[in-house]
Amino acid sequence: MDMPIIEVSGRVHALIEDLLPAVFPGASFDAPTARVVFPVGRYARGVSTWTALERCARAPAERWPRLVEDWIREAGDLVVLSIADIELLGDVRDLLRMRIVPRLSDAEREPLMAVRAGPFFDGVIVIDHPEYGGPLTRARAHLLGLRRLGYVVPRTHEEVADADVRDQPLTLRESVRVVTKPGSRYVPVLLTEIARFVPEAGPAGALFSVPTHDTMLLHVLGAPGGSAGGSAGAFSGHAVLPAFAQVTEEMHASSGDPCAPTTFWWRPGEAMVRLRS
Repeated sequence: MDMPIIEVSGRVHALIEDLLPAVFPGASFDAPTARVVFPVGRYARGVSTWTALERCARAPAERWPRLVEDWIREAGDLVVLSIADIELLGDVRDLLRMRIVPRLSDAEREPLMAVRAGPFFDGVIVIDHPEYGGPLTRARAHLLGLRRLGYVVPRTHEEVADADVRDQPLTLRESVRVVTKPGSRYVPVLLTEIARFVPEAGPAGALFSVPTHDTMLLHVLGAPGGSAGGSAGAFSGHAVLPAFAQVTEEMHASSGDPCAPTTFWWRPGEAMVRLRS
């Protein structure tokens, strides 16, 4: 039967203090915060003893010394790994960005620091580094002490605030609006700002796509040369849709950093609709 944490804490913390000099020389126990401070080179990191307390609360007292010793080794190893990351990357918080990707499965999404970004996309926090970057996993975030990451989204928007916006021919009569920052990996984060890029759009809205991570495509429905986009419930068809979808799919297929091959329908105040993928 599990013992209450408060009943084991005094004895377990005493064991931690006794074992630290032998298991991880130089580490110290900070009683006011119930944390073990592990020094590694120029850095030090405190680790809560909560996991050790939980393990001991579920085990007979004669097993506590081994459980505590194992926990000290595990915690120390994790701190060494996190410090290695800091040595390689510097201040990791400065490298975090939000990358928009097509909706992940639950299994793909679970280990990552990710959020839903509407019905068809997820936002995955990434470490933006050419050699040691990649998606930020929950485990790595824990190791690096990364919390309160709400600043990552506005920082990523700042990254693509200078994206180029231009209109170029799509068919003989129609044009496509291209929002692009060549070489960027974060232009799809601008999906939340579609209205800014098509201020002339009426209730019919616009077609849009993000075929690559450096480009978003838009076409206003109901613009001169086109028909209205349809009712509030269903897309009624538009002459430019096949050409728009084809360009989207071709850009996606030929890109070294593809995002989504899908064409969507955007309307002010309405949920986006997937039209063709």
